[in-house]
Amino acid sequence: MSQTGSTPKSPQANGRRDFIYYATAGAATVTVGAAVWPLVNSMNPSADVTASGTVRVDLSAVETGQRITINWQGRPVFVWRRSASAIERARADDLDLEDYIDPVDRARENPNQTGDLPALDENRTADAAGEWLVVIGICTHLGCVPLGQDGSTVGDFGGWFCPCHGSHYDTSGRIRQGPAPRNLDIPPYTLDADLQLVING
Repeated sequence: MSQTGSTPKSPQANGRRDFIYYATAGAATVTVGAAVWPLVNSMNPSADVTASGTVRVDLSAVETGQRITINWQGRPVFVWRRSASAIERARADDLDLEDYIDPVDRARENPNQTGDLPALDENRTADAAGEWLVVIGICTHLGCVPLGQDGSTVGDFGGWFCPCHGSHYDTSGRIRQGPAPRNLDIPPYTLDADLQLVING
């Protein structure tokens, strides 16, 4: 009786099969990677969004009493070089702070401070003298843009007036009347001695 057995495969055949397997797996990996990369890359922020994360503005030409608006991350930022009378009015209003709707600025509303602080004018301005005020120009009620940057419709307290639901902000951006729950937020920024304003994302 003869025994039939399978003949062992040569090492060359095994090597060829392994090569074809690895080459196919490698090609499939590259193909899947090439197909998936555009999808993953599309989730990254676009160049214009990345560029708008940090804004640099030279404020040396801004005159006393002038208000300007800067676009930062698609939001208006109000910059006001306040006059002595506006500063005096804001500092005088500090005496009634306990009666305000939002007497405390929390760190999330003003990232330039280390913790929760009273919403005193000196805690909300860019400099100790109080000449520069920088706030995000979006009403904290429902997100409308308050009027007052042209200096005409400033509301009952000299700052800004929201036309949507009647919120009034004072000369320090604090909510004084209306449905807004908190003061105008302050962006993360620095203002150096050369009046170069840098708003960071």
